[in-house]
Formats: sequence, C-alpha cells, structure tokens
Amino acid sequence: MNIGMIAHDSKKKLMQNFCIAYRGILSKHNLYATGTTGRLIEEVTNLSVHKYLAGHLGGEQQLGSQIEHNQMDLVIFLRDPLTPKSHEPDVNNIFQLCDKHNIPLATNLATAELLVKALERGDLDWRDIFKT
Repeated sequence: MNIGMIAHDSKKKLMQNFCIAYRGILSKHNLYATGTTGRLIEEVTNLSVHKYLAGHLGGEQQLGSQIEHNQMDLVIFLRDPLTPKSHEPDVNNIFQLCDKHNIPLATNLATAELLVKALERGDLDWRDIFKT
C-alpha cells in the first residue's frame, strides 16, 4: 500500500519516533513524504521514502495530486494545530481530498498508531478493491 507522510516542523521528531517504532510494518509498504520529513524518516529508519518537495514549496500539492488520482491508501499528517501556517489552504486541501476519496487520514499520533496497526492486520485491504 502507498502511505503518505507529512509532519509540521514541531512534529517532525514525533514522526521520526513513530517510524522507528513501526519500522517493521512500514517497511512492507511504499512510503511517500514531503521533502524534509522524508529525509528525516530515512535518516533514522533506513527505510526508502519517495520524497516530494518540501511541504511549503509544493510537496503538499504533489501529495494531494496522488490522493486526487486515488494513488494513496493512507495518509499520516502529524500537524501542529496551534501554529498557523502560511500555506494553510494546501493543508486543508489534503483533508478535503482524503474525505472526498475515502483515504484513511491520521492527524495525530493516536490515530496514526491505530491505522498502522489496522494496516498490519489487513483491515485496510479494502483499498485494493476500492481502487479497481
């Protein structure tokens, strides 16, 4: 499955720790991330990550395009809800696209852990049927 990963600056270390903890599960899937987040994940996990541009430079739009074309199966977006972003419309677009295309979306650690464990159990295999 294709997993999209984004983390705001204040959540990047949390994303790294999440990926370390779930490396065994994530290694069985295709990972996509915005530039800096992807590089940081690779540094600590040695997982292969397809990296887009940095989020504020268009990476969130690139990920959004894959969601729009139903090429993403799960998105983990660890966001900082307390700090406004200059590219807030791109952030909100990710949420809208996931809702529109029934892409499971985690915006915090608790939900990310639930979705990754569901992925391991095969609970998201319906995405393979949904895409055809």
